[in-house]
Amino acid sequence: MDQNIKRILLKLSGEVLVGDQKFGIDNSAIHQIIEDIIEVYQCGIEIGIVIGGGNIFRASSPLAAGMARINADKIGMLATIQNSIILADKFTNMGIPNQAFSSVDMNSILPVFNSNIANKILSQKKIAIFAGGTGNPFFTTDTAAVLRACEINADLMLKATKVDGVYSTDPKKDKQAIFYPQISYKQILQNKLKVMDLTAVSLAMDNRLLIKVFNVKIKGNIKKAIYIDEIGTLIHSEG
Repeated sequence: MDQNIKRILLKLSGEVLVGDQKFGIDNSAIHQIIEDIIEVYQCGIEIGIVIGGGNIFRASSPLAAGMARINADKIGMLATIQNSIILADKFTNMGIPNQAFSSVDMNSILPVFNSNIANKILSQKKIAIFAGGTGNPFFTTDTAAVLRACEINADLMLKATKVDGVYSTDPKKDKQAIFYPQISYKQILQNKLKVMDLTAVSLAMDNRLLIKVFNVKIKGNIKKAIYIDEIGTLIHSEG
């Protein structure tokens, strides 16, 4: 991995905050993630964060059964805002300067996302947290993460997961799953690998965004995913 990584976009799923619980936020899980992010911050790397809301609400949950997709997605956006406020508060309590933004107009709660302001915040060595997904239904937080990574000119997007990287099949279900140390966007599309949704993959490929998929549950792995080739899977454009 290029040692000159100056700015990253970290994509956290809401599920990584659950820890050993079934719902909500596990204090030990979020504490480890916060410590690992601060370790990267102290290396001088500028950090943007997009977080999902699956620990609070999922469109596939029984609660969402029969609900209009638009309304389910709106609730999901609100869940990401809750998670983002919690993250921002944790950073503030640890003495780390930060600013959370919302893609949804909620000025009394969070300022609305503006790419110029976000880039300025990052240049001031503050962590920027991007809530609310893209601000539109029918788009995933993976797509939001790729979009924000492009808007802040991130050198690398880190996709934090509960597995070690990209596999040919689900490694939790298939012990014969093949691990890919690196893979191209074309290969992901050709092999129909479920790394991210098609919109996110297409946007990342069009903008030649480097993405590292890694296991965030292992302490210290956020920093290692940036600097150590053997950690995670690097997704790249061909040529």
